Amino acid sequence: MRFSPVRSTLAALIMAALVLSACSDDRRSGDRSAPLTLYGNVDIREVQLAFQDAGRIRALPVDEGARVAAGQVVAELDPTRYQLELQRLNGEVAAQTQVLARLRQGSRPQEVARARAAAASARASLADAATQLARKQQLRTVNRISVQEVDTARTRVETLQANLKAAEEEVSLVVEGPRQEDIAAAEASLAALEAARDLAAQRLEDTRLLAPAAGVIRTRILEPGAMAAPGAPVFTLALTDPLWVRAYISEPDLGLVHEGMRAEVRTDTLPDKTYQGWVGFISSTAEFTPKTVETTELRTKLVYRARIFVCDPQEELRLGMPVTVTLQPGTQPESAPAPSCGPDPQPGS
Repeated sequence: MRFSPVRSTLAALIMAALVLSACSDDRRSGDRSAPLTLYGNVDIREVQLAFQDAGRIRALPVDEGARVAAGQVVAELDPTRYQLELQRLNGEVAAQTQVLARLRQGSRPQEVARARAAAASARASLADAATQLARKQQLRTVNRISVQEVDTARTRVETLQANLKAAEEEVSLVVEGPRQEDIAAAEASLAALEAARDLAAQRLEDTRLLAPAAGVIRTRILEPGAMAAPGAPVFTLALTDPLWVRAYISEPDLGLVHEGMRAEVRTDTLPDKTYQGWVGFISSTAEFTPKTVETTELRTKLVYRARIFVCDPQEELRLGMPVTVTLQPGTQPESAPAPSCGPDPQPGS
């Protein structure tokens, strides 16, 4: 008796349904070592890459579909304006540094000597004026000069006394040097200029747009020569490292799954190939089954979201691809460390 291809396919589907039903019945009846099957998709994680400042795009060295590494330059702005701003602030910082150094150093020896010489000159002038006043006072006693001449000499002595006091105060100021308040103000001005210079240097560095992680350029939004606005996306980057599957665990099976448990992942694209992985995260909050999850259970049943890390050294899995995850309860103790792909994972290992 010959079977048509349609009948053969139908028979295979019926057999698979019976096997899954048998596995589910085994777990419900107490056989908690039966394989557990989950359904999900390779998780899509995207990053919008954008500049922090405005500028004209000078170069876009990568295109859609290109794989990039973390820290790789994916776009550049024209840096001319930012370079000139940094040069200006470097000059202002240098000038303010010299001002602060002069204040901290205080007065030069020549300035101190000049102030002391001025005080000595004022002192000598005062001594001469005092001598002249004494002589005129003696002459006044014998009526040889008028009262006005004595008063004039006395006024000159008083003026020179004030000049001497001012000169002595100038010597004290020159010897003491600048006020601490002036030095503090100069230090604050220098700190502000240095912060502005560092900000300019960072803005110049930010004219190079870097990939934050390894991934694939999914969309190139702007082109060279276009004006980029702050925060406006230039690329859409799909993250591929690490790669994980978003699947859902029904509540009756929640106790069979634990973080670190090994998993096998299969796709409809390569049904005969198995990708090794492990359970990396199980949500602590229940939710309703998403409509995108193709299971044979009721859609309204509560499930728990799980993250299964997958080793894909040949980069065959695509983001959003539907997959089937098979777990073997009891294959790894709870205390065992979580596995990893290693530096050079092999397919099927």
